[in-house]
Amino acid sequence: MGEFWDVIVVGGGPAGAAAALAARRAGAGRVLLLDRYDFPRDKACGDGIAAHALDVLAELGVRGAVDGYAPLPALRLVGPGGGTVARALPRPAYTVPRRVFDARLVAAATAAGAELRRHTVRTVEVCDDRVVLDGELAARAVVGADGAGSVLRRTLGHPVNPDRHLALAIRGYAPALPGPPEQLIVTSSPRWPAYAWSFPIGDGRANVGYGEVLRGEPLTRAHLLDRLAALHPGTDPAAVTDLRAHHLPLSTHRPAPGRGRVVLAGDALSLINPFTGEGIFYALRSGALAGAAAAGAPDRAASRYAHALRRRLGTHLRHSSVAAWLARRRWVVDAAVRAARRDERVYRTVVELGLGDGRLDARTLGMIGIGLASGDTPPRH
Repeated sequence: MGEFWDVIVVGGGPAGAAAALAARRAGAGRVLLLDRYDFPRDKACGDGIAAHALDVLAELGVRGAVDGYAPLPALRLVGPGGGTVARALPRPAYTVPRRVFDARLVAAATAAGAELRRHTVRTVEVCDDRVVLDGELAARAVVGADGAGSVLRRTLGHPVNPDRHLALAIRGYAPALPGPPEQLIVTSSPRWPAYAWSFPIGDGRANVGYGEVLRGEPLTRAHLLDRLAALHPGTDPAAVTDLRAHHLPLSTHRPAPGRGRVVLAGDALSLINPFTGEGIFYALRSGALAGAAAAGAPDRAASRYAHALRRRLGTHLRHSSVAAWLARRRWVVDAAVRAARRDERVYRTVVELGLGDGRLDARTLGMIGIGLASGDTPPRH
């Protein structure tokens, strides 16, 4: 039969590295981490690391993931109508290129005892007492952390997210904008829901990009770059390098988290915040839960994992879905920006909902309602 492992993790990104770390901490003796590429490797992403992601890493015993990168103390959000709110973040964020961040997490996983191997998984066979990959690698349980095009997800019978639950974004690197360092998100009235971002790295560059929700029509590279230029007039398109596009499977359309001995984490489980496009915190949190479930009870990994996900993220995911539904109406987002500009508690609630595991509350909804009343009349259709 070939090699036998306690847990195999497919995918070496943040979800996979967290799963391998958690599996080792939960007592799995032999943990194999597979990825199609050697590390370090690039990954198209906004590179934003929120404080919530660092909380999960601390729970896994990982320190230093953002060492050498300057904290970003503030966030500036521009609404689709042009209104702006700029405040200090409750806790600083960071921008760390995935080439660096992912390699650091993989190094932490291997230091904890996981074995890293370059391997592309093509076939999956789920048996009563094991899961077999490509006819040669077997494990008591397998974590699918293999991204938006997950092989493990397809094995469980789940297609990719449909339109309106899937976004497409393009990312590059450009000279950082002048002024104090801050995360910048500029939402777009045309093509709504859509936004551009600029996240300074601290070395004179910024991660810049633009993304929008798919609606049944193809999006070209030229269109994405045109919209990026339109929303970032201070950025010279000719100065943007390392452009790469990527899909974002939104959490508003998640498959079942697993079946039997196979569980899904991160992008493979469509864990992208529909409100902001943030995915690294979700990847780390779900990966850690998946790895612990796979190691603790491999024959019941899916049921244990589903319970843990509901307990840790269930309420938040429901609230973020409600926020995404409300945010389909541009004037609601404009009202939220006005409310966050007037009231720091509203701002903090919005940030926690978009970057971590926060929730909506009656006070925030009420303040947004006041923002609606103080703004323009919503358009009639």
